[in-house]
Amino acid sequence: MKYFITGGAGFIGSNLCDRILKNGHEVVVFDNFSTGLNDFLEISRKDKKFTLIKGDLLDTEQLNNAIIGSDFVFHLAANADVRFGTDHPSKDLQQNTIATFNILEAMRVNGIKKIAFSSTGSVYGEASVIPTPEDAPFPIQTSLYGASKMACEGLIEAYCEGFGFQSWIFRFVSILGERYTHGHVFDFYRQLLADPTELKVLGDGHQKKSYLYVQDCIDAILCAITHSNANVNIFNLGTDEYCEVNDSISWICEHIGVKPKRDYTGGERGWIGDNPFIFLDCSKIRSLGWKPKYSIKEGIIKTMEYLEKNQWVFEKR
Repeated sequence: MKYFITGGAGFIGSNLCDRILKNGHEVVVFDNFSTGLNDFLEISRKDKKFTLIKGDLLDTEQLNNAIIGSDFVFHLAANADVRFGTDHPSKDLQQNTIATFNILEAMRVNGIKKIAFSSTGSVYGEASVIPTPEDAPFPIQTSLYGASKMACEGLIEAYCEGFGFQSWIFRFVSILGERYTHGHVFDFYRQLLADPTELKVLGDGHQKKSYLYVQDCIDAILCAITHSNANVNIFNLGTDEYCEVNDSISWICEHIGVKPKRDYTGGERGWIGDNPFIFLDCSKIRSLGWKPKYSIKEGIIKTMEYLEKNQWVFEKR
């Protein structure tokens, strides 16, 4: 099989790339390196079945040429900057929704029928049902990021109906682990490296979140693709637990041996679109035989261990 991975130089994409190559398949990574890093592809570049193309999903001619001959698309590339979405309202539309349309069109033109898409639990907005199942009613969207991902899902589903595509749509909680360079653990640790006596926290620290370790995430993706065969397959991916931001801070501080003063800078939301309670019902993916190997706390500690050993990533950000 030949897999085409958009965003393959990123956090999740590069880990997925390593895994697919290890399983003996061919991989083409397509990435514009806006957030992805060449360093993350160090292992993959050693494999003869690996090809790297630096390109932009908004360049349709380049994309159409790059995707030729692929059997399966993993579409992971996206703008994941939820917090600053209102500072640049068109960014989520361009880099998420329009980029996804371009991928679907490139697939249609080239006769490629299978796509796995990284969506988000943010599409549920501030859900009325907790834990939130895949068939929960969609409330009012609270972030431009979530709205753009919901639009992507709709486009993918329509291409499945109209052009005979098959899709796997994954609604992630926040993912943690090796090569992680975006999110609260990264931000808190960077702050504490600069000043271990004080930590600024967006929100009141009582926001309830769920997290998933990256290798557990990849296990779940590959399990779903192998064991679910509907036209449109939608799965929540997460653990069967959640924690408060304050819990996470305590684990991070305990791990590195600091006791900073916590400076809370807001109410129950850290920013516009910050959902104060995210907890997904993951019984559907569990019914296929998958379950996470690591708890939220273990995932956070493994992320900290990676960041401690690879502090060069802070210079890249």
